Amino acid sequence: MRNRILELLRASGSEAVSGEEISRQLDISRTAVWKHIQTLKNEGYEIDSLPKRGYVLREIPNRLYPQEILAHLQTKWLGHAICYEDLVDSSNNLGKKLANEGCPDGLIVVAEEQGAGKGRLSRGWISPHAKGIWFSIILKPSFLPEEASKCTLMAAVAVVKAVNKIKGVKAAIKWPNDILLNGKKLVGILTEMNAEFGHINHIVIGIGINTNATPDDYPEEVKHLAVSIADAATEPFTRVELLCDILKNMEELYEVACKEGFVPVFEEWRKYSCTLGQEVKVIAPDVTYFGTAVDIDEQGLLVVRKTDGTMDKVVAGDVSIRPAAAKNGAYS
Repeated sequence: MRNRILELLRASGSEAVSGEEISRQLDISRTAVWKHIQTLKNEGYEIDSLPKRGYVLREIPNRLYPQEILAHLQTKWLGHAICYEDLVDSSNNLGKKLANEGCPDGLIVVAEEQGAGKGRLSRGWISPHAKGIWFSIILKPSFLPEEASKCTLMAAVAVVKAVNKIKGVKAAIKWPNDILLNGKKLVGILTEMNAEFGHINHIVIGIGINTNATPDDYPEEVKHLAVSIADAATEPFTRVELLCDILKNMEELYEVACKEGFVPVFEEWRKYSCTLGQEVKVIAPDVTYFGTAVDIDEQGLLVVRKTDGTMDKVVAGDVSIRPAAAKNGAYS
């Protein structure tokens, strides 16, 4: 019911809507209207109560409330079911729990803060309150389990396309799952799968985006590595609108992948890559070597030309890729 009240207030703009009119349109008592308005105010909505005129919505809170997401959503199905939490240990952990309980395809888990966010290779992810977009997408695709890792690259394209629409922001994808801005980490993506032989039960794609965090929000050891959209943006943006833009991109790319495979997605990925053509240092559990990243293959694996001229394919799950800076002819 509060969502319907918000719809009426949004539609009226700066014009007041009387409690009587809200009561009539929603078929509830004026007392119920007043109670809902008070609840909205407690959630952070700035609503003026004008004597003999009614209510005017002046400002919405800086929160990723489901009603705000749904008001801006442009997808056909993705993100229409939302689990919102102020604080979770990890949106992926909650997403996996909901998926195991049978949540609908396309549900998203959105949190204002993560207490134990995680990245690839069990690395931690700092998620300060209301200063980023920390969310997970639950998908139940029809393609085979071996295709699941490609969803990380797909998500990276969806995010970078949306982020780069903000003036002043020019981010790029570092293979396989990081998005960099000005050489620093802006976004992390973690894809986890639950599958049986030949069948995916569900995929949970966790995405963490630093939107407004400052260096003071991070431990000393990572301050120099992190960056926020606000550090580069030259125009205002909102977290809600950015999230909805990402979901729209994600739905479009996912539907293409389900119908045509991931080749069109990889073509898009190459446009935004800051890894291809670069000298890289590949660090695997049993070997470290240098080379040049030349492409990704049909599985999304990174193809590296080693210094001896041989080609190697790098698996995302068990290696790290780092730019290799040459100093006096030697790699650092």
